Amino acid sequence: MVHSIDEQRRESPRIKTIHAIKKPYYGDDKWRTVKDAGKDEENEERTRVSHSKQKSPRNMGKGVDKRNENLNSERKLCKVPGIQAGHRFYSREEMVAYFHGDRLKGLNNVGLPRGKLERNDYPLPLAMVMVISGEHEDADIPQEFVYTDKGGNNLLDNKDQVKNQILCRGNLALQNNSEQSIPVKVIRKFDCKRSSSGKVYRYDGLYKVNQFWLEKCNSGLTVLNYSLRRLPEQAELKDQIHNALLSKASSKLSRFVCKDISYGKEAICIPATNDYDDVAPAGFEYITSIQVAKNVEIPLDSPGCNCKGSCNDRRSCSCAQLNGSDFPYVLHKGGGRLIKPKDVVFECGPNCGCGPSCVNRTSQQGIKYHLEVYRTLNKGWAVRSRDSIPSGAPVTEYTGILMKTDELDNVSDNDYIFEIDCWQTMNEMDGRERRLGDVSLPTKELVKKNDNKSSESVPEFCIDAGSFGNVARFINHSCEPNLFVQCILSSHQDIRLARVVLFAADDIPAWEELTYDYNYALDSVIGLDGKVKSVPCHCGKADCRKRLY
Repeated sequence: MVHSIDEQRRESPRIKTIHAIKKPYYGDDKWRTVKDAGKDEENEERTRVSHSKQKSPRNMGKGVDKRNENLNSERKLCKVPGIQAGHRFYSREEMVAYFHGDRLKGLNNVGLPRGKLERNDYPLPLAMVMVISGEHEDADIPQEFVYTDKGGNNLLDNKDQVKNQILCRGNLALQNNSEQSIPVKVIRKFDCKRSSSGKVYRYDGLYKVNQFWLEKCNSGLTVLNYSLRRLPEQAELKDQIHNALLSKASSKLSRFVCKDISYGKEAICIPATNDYDDVAPAGFEYITSIQVAKNVEIPLDSPGCNCKGSCNDRRSCSCAQLNGSDFPYVLHKGGGRLIKPKDVVFECGPNCGCGPSCVNRTSQQGIKYHLEVYRTLNKGWAVRSRDSIPSGAPVTEYTGILMKTDELDNVSDNDYIFEIDCWQTMNEMDGRERRLGDVSLPTKELVKKNDNKSSESVPEFCIDAGSFGNVARFINHSCEPNLFVQCILSSHQDIRLARVVLFAADDIPAWEELTYDYNYALDSVIGLDGKVKSVPCHCGKADCRKRLY
């Protein structure tokens, strides 16, 4: 998208903006990008049966016929659009909606409807999805494992095996998959304290059933074993347990160049590691909140709500009324999560009656995750989290010096300028794309009084993190980011001076680099010599624009 800036500003390619982010939406304890959701809906419309009425993720797994007559084998035999290996579902119902046709069984099959022996030239039954959990005696490694079915078990008592396993139902299906070289989707279940269900279901990708064999167990009964190996050329697995342990071990070997870049100013230490040289992050002073330039006047604190303790009643809370008569956050384990991105979020402020733990103060409660600044090969410093971060959770505010944009000095040498273009985005200026989510804006009249400067395409104010800033100044750009930017008002209601906070756009596994879209317009950066500047993008994503600007 095009973002016009004047000639004075075009000397700098380093002005970050808010608009045109990767926008998530909330539903059934998960976030998906609007882009991926569109793919899912398109695929569902193409493959759904005539009697099915489901369109939401909650209902997608409920319309399956008990006789398997309307299971779409073509859909189940291919990859699910928008879902790559490593994707996590935070409830079994959510996982069932996308992959699994049965809420109880560990192996989901396409059966034998109306006595048919084949379907689309494939012998039936066929195994479609396999859920691996602690209930199975599996030798489980990331790329290859042995699956042992629990057929013949006493399901009414202690689940011990009481008879020989035979080649029928799921066992027969896996044999057919092996003989026809039809892959199986594999999902692994782990315990997860951050999930509301206490579990996380991770999609590991497509596996080929290499071979199967019979063997005698200790009780003398026969069991069937199947060896499965992961197909190549799939997304890299991000094992929630194995890779986290591996990363922790490698982190111990990494060279710590700074134990805490905040020097105790944050409640959680933010270390810096560098495996390339002994250089540590320097050249700035760490601050945890915005500092205001002398010539910038902050409005007086706005009136607050009369809630006590925590805001719970959206009908009586005046802050909820500003947010479209509802609260922008929902309370989950570990803190509040933003339901969906909005033009602006109104949080409770200093004049509100609620306390600091109120869910409508979520972004004001500081950094809650163990972040780490680390050196990269071709992107300079980067940021990752040692903890998994749930979608919708605030990660960090972008802090620095709040100042007027037209008073920036040495712009061409400053990589850390962030424009507060929330008003311009809401008015869709210069190709900016407005977000979903209507809110009441008492700032409209306020902004009109400010010499019409808000009508300009260049934001009046910006945040300069060049000399003063926090960990957010080290977060890199990506064309497919896992963070998004949200404007927030708390102490006042002047949208030109909104706080800039980075939220998780998706469930982010531990040790994954944190990124957001800088949103530079291509060919918009002109150097002092009058030539267009061009810098390649190194994000490495499938839809990379190849250029940062």
